Amino acid sequence: MSTDTDELEEPGAGRDGLRRFATIWSRAVYPATQTSMTRAELADYLYPLAVRLCDALHEHPFSPAPGREVGAALVDAHCTSPDALPHLLGVVDSYLVLYGLDPEYGLPADEARARCARLQHAIASGFSRALRDRTLAEQESLSRAALAAQTAVEEALHASETRFRAVFTDATIGISIADMNGRIKDANPALARMFGRTEEEMRRRNVNEWVHPDDAPEVWRMHRELVRGQRDHFRVEKPYQRQDGTVLWTNLTVSLLRDAEGEPRYQLSLHEDITERRLLHLRLRYEATHDELTGLPNRTLFAERLERLLSGNGGVQRFGLCYLDIDGFKAVNDSLGHAVGDQLLVSVAERLQSCTTAPDQLVARIGGDEFAALVTDPADASEVTELARQVLAALATPIGVDGRELTVRASIGVVEGPSGTLRPEEVMRSADITMYRAKDAGGNRYVLADPDSDARAIDRHSLTTHLPGALERDEFFLEYQPLIRMSDGRVDGAEALVRWKHPVHGRLGPDRFIPLAEHTGLIVPLGKWVLEQAVAQACAWREQHAADADGPEDGAGADRPLRVNVNLSPRQLHHPDLVPDTVAVLEAAGVEPSSLCLEVTESALIGADEDQLKPLRQLAELGVDIALDDFGTGYSNLANLRRLPATTLKLDRSFTQGLQQHPSDPVDVTFVEGIVSLAHALGLEVTVEGVETQHQAAQLRDMGCDTAQGWYYARPAPATEFTTWSTDPV
Repeated sequence: MSTDTDELEEPGAGRDGLRRFATIWSRAVYPATQTSMTRAELADYLYPLAVRLCDALHEHPFSPAPGREVGAALVDAHCTSPDALPHLLGVVDSYLVLYGLDPEYGLPADEARARCARLQHAIASGFSRALRDRTLAEQESLSRAALAAQTAVEEALHASETRFRAVFTDATIGISIADMNGRIKDANPALARMFGRTEEEMRRRNVNEWVHPDDAPEVWRMHRELVRGQRDHFRVEKPYQRQDGTVLWTNLTVSLLRDAEGEPRYQLSLHEDITERRLLHLRLRYEATHDELTGLPNRTLFAERLERLLSGNGGVQRFGLCYLDIDGFKAVNDSLGHAVGDQLLVSVAERLQSCTTAPDQLVARIGGDEFAALVTDPADASEVTELARQVLAALATPIGVDGRELTVRASIGVVEGPSGTLRPEEVMRSADITMYRAKDAGGNRYVLADPDSDARAIDRHSLTTHLPGALERDEFFLEYQPLIRMSDGRVDGAEALVRWKHPVHGRLGPDRFIPLAEHTGLIVPLGKWVLEQAVAQACAWREQHAADADGPEDGAGADRPLRVNVNLSPRQLHHPDLVPDTVAVLEAAGVEPSSLCLEVTESALIGADEDQLKPLRQLAELGVDIALDDFGTGYSNLANLRRLPATTLKLDRSFTQGLQQHPSDPVDVTFVEGIVSLAHALGLEVTVEGVETQHQAAQLRDMGCDTAQGWYYARPAPATEFTTWSTDPV
């Protein structure tokens, strides 16, 4: 069927383009209509319908309802021939996809095609409903004529029979009259054509023989009620088996004809052939619920099935779900092209189908490289995990694509549980979280859902979502833990530690949100805020130190201002504005660079090249101290210590815990003594973390450690409490 799409203007032609569309639409449809309009008049009639469809295609939110209005309007224009609907939809399909891809409206190609398909479905629905209403009106007219013919007085009988026969013979719908036992007394030519039989053959049939496996149970129940005189009519959609093996689908209306005394005499059946429309509906339904590339059910059909399964209706007790994502699929698309990627997806879909052949199993493509297998009423979780193992085994054999052997790995999240307890979105969220747990564990495996893990993931997501606004809402604050000079027990400085005053979760430590900030990039503005606050506090301490220095001499405690230590994350370390931002903060506060120490983790520095170390060298040359934090926890290359711009080693608490024992762990003693000796030989100071006992502090002082911090001295606290620490030796 030609739709003259080559005559359409490019998308974006506006109303002129729609006028041309209406003209082309009228050319395609006019030969298949029964309208009294000229073709030009039909084009004028179709133009506002074309405008309505195109407006609906781009409306937000999208609704296919205008399509039903257009379908009804076409019936009003007498476009009621059986061949009219395919012509109507063919032109609509050809034009709307082009119009939907118009870059002026910004619709993605998949979204434009999906909307176009839904509008076609709505047009067909509106067309069918309007045509059925018109047919039913004809049917009622026929029923009245039949009743009049049976009950008219004798002198008018001949005229009534003549009129009835004319309607009966020339009607486009199939009509049959049967007695109350179901024996057909008469059938019109239209009904004979529908069944592929002669009128005489139809008269030898009994309506009770027309049973079809697809009959709904209520069809024959209503028929029995009609035969008993308990109802006057019923209307159903019913299939029939033709002689050639094909199926005839009809809108069937059966009416009871009574005699003058009101006793049932005949059954009048009216059959509207809806086979073509039903097949069209099925095709549109299939396209709307199946993936075009793989032929698998798509997200829409999967969601419908999952919702029914979780509703707890139909006797289903439990459900199982395997949610699969192909590991490294993006690399295949990027390196080999989307055509190879599509072939790979088709092969994966075939292997998944080979694993889900049972009637209670459904496999669908959710989108991209994500698939899902649904199991109805599994015996237990092991049945679902066994399916996951089968899927991984099926994918283990390399797939041949375009002359290449591609190895496929997949991560699978498995969810199993009772129906009627979880909503579909909760199940899919759990499956997605679990699938990413499998991926984070290295991929090529399945992981069973765990409520605690789901709760942690949801908690992380919630914190990540609220992180960006937390800085603007002033929800972060700093606490300070003093650094103690071990030679005299006085406070040498303090480490600034950031906290989050979350409106729901309360006070959160850095371990809860710093990794999230690092991952999202918020660590850069957050780190700058911490630096500004800490340097401002160092300035306040300097002014307090100057005021104290003017008073009575306090011995060794007034030899220099307090220093503040600020942690520097790996992402901050590689940020191009690290040096200028740090200098700007120091200058704005009027603080000497020596009042600031930046702590960088060992893992961020060991193995770094000269370009990566350059920002730290620049800061060190300005006078900023650099501390190597968590020293000893990584794969330390001690020979590299000489080239690092560090002034201090911070020994991790894990190596000082053994010193709390009596006697101390000799391995830890040897390790700490060796590090202290090496550091001093390189001109570095040593700070130890996690000092919790007096015995521990005494041993570390005897080993020559320079400064220490830990709960033995003080826990982190607000800056207002800091003056109490700095007054006397600890």
